[in-house]
Amino acid sequence: MVLSFRWYGPSDPVTLGDVRQIPGVRGVVSALHDVPPGEAWAPDAVQTLRQRVEDAGLALSCIESIPVPEGIKLGTDDRERLVDDWCRSVEAVGAAFRDGARVPVVCYNFMPVFDWTRTSLGRPLADGSEALAYVEGELSAVEEALASGGLPGWMDAHGPDDLRRLFAAYAEVDTERMWDHLGWFLERAVPVAEAAGVRLAIHPDDPPWPLFGLPRVVTSAEALGRVCDLVDSPANGVTFCTGSLGADPAQVRGLPDAAARLAERGRLHFAHLRNVAHLGDPADQATEAEGPGRDFTETAHPPRRWAAEGGDVDLGAVVRALVDAGFDGPLRPDHGRQIWSERDNDAVRPGYGLFDRALGAAYLLGLWEAHAR
Repeated sequence: MVLSFRWYGPSDPVTLGDVRQIPGVRGVVSALHDVPPGEAWAPDAVQTLRQRVEDAGLALSCIESIPVPEGIKLGTDDRERLVDDWCRSVEAVGAAFRDGARVPVVCYNFMPVFDWTRTSLGRPLADGSEALAYVEGELSAVEEALASGGLPGWMDAHGPDDLRRLFAAYAEVDTERMWDHLGWFLERAVPVAEAAGVRLAIHPDDPPWPLFGLPRVVTSAEALGRVCDLVDSPANGVTFCTGSLGADPAQVRGLPDAAARLAERGRLHFAHLRNVAHLGDPADQATEAEGPGRDFTETAHPPRRWAAEGGDVDLGAVVRALVDAGFDGPLRPDHGRQIWSERDNDAVRPGYGLFDRALGAAYLLGLWEAHAR
């Protein structure tokens, strides 16, 4: 296992020097954040990123991520050109690791329009910290913002006119067509990744259910297995995110077994380990259309039994499953709370401050050491 930490490049207020001081963290997860989505990466740029990380005494353990253009997900007429450019980026990653230092992993997702959705970027918790949260009843305010053009900050990758166009296009795409488009993409991308010595790792949808009428398909551990079945290659794997899958209370108890199955199959290439707490009584939130328990907040990494602001996912059991399966890929703490001085610092990216993620890394390292003995 390579304990890793996400870094958003030179503009990130969390520096590589900060990351280097977190005990046990040897890897950095990053990307070419200055390259516009859809534009092919240059091998020299990836090599420069790798060298910058290594000069700080760390290793570039994973690329997160190379965005998949909407035209590929929609199946538009220009998708051949779009997938060719995407594959050139994968080849650039492979070229930067031709020395055999490590098999590079590329994390990506197939979520339409929005990578992730929360209704609050700073929900106050009882201990005074703040965290990302999703409350189904507050989603209407986000929908109103979409309709009016007053977009939340995390949606500003698309302008109002672009969003209306995308929403209209996705109205013609149901979940099975989305699966068809994902299969088409993988049939072209996986052989390129295999030849380049790169492992692809799809990230599950976050949260794992449809939003705004948009089709979402990678919504469960079973769906991750289906992705692996679409193209039978070790280069076609998954990112196992306990926070995304764990947002669905029906999936929480099965996460350790799911991690074991995917890791034993050799398809779990990257792990995001974070925690979530489900809010209120699931029975009060349930509707026939929506399913139970869709309100959640992100939390500290430990479970509730050890931390008042902990979560419902048993990360200890997930780590045990990964250790037993021989997982040796990159693993990182995922989103953290805003704690201490970061609560009042507007420069801190919500969910990606230093302090709580560093605490999460220390917690995960302790779990790994205990189970690996």
